Amino acid sequence: MTETIRRHHELASGQWSRLSLAEQLANVGSEVGRMVRWRNRDARLMNGAFDRALELLDLTLADPRWRNRLVEIARARELLCAATLLGGHAYGTSLEDLDRYFLAFAVAARNARAHFTA
Repeated sequence: MTETIRRHHELASGQWSRLSLAEQLANVGSEVGRMVRWRNRDARLMNGAFDRALELLDLTLADPRWRNRLVEIARARELLCAATLLGGHAYGTSLEDLDRYFLAFAVAARNARAHFTA
């Protein structure tokens, strides 16, 4: 039996549940952005970002607050896997498409923070 290697130890220990959905998906988007950046330059770094993105999506799926959003979150995970492992051919979704998708969550998270600090 294999054990999941946790790269985000602090987040896995409970801090992840303190973030909003937009913040969680913005963090996933950061890893997707790294994947795009490293895709044709360093496979090791690209694969590391992919592993971290999957881990963050799994933490998001495990967050009980989003049980009504599981289909959307799981579909994003599925599309990320297909874009990475199958080159986007299965669904016609590229890493760039997913990078743009997750960017919207980063903007929403930033706007929410600005709203609360103003």
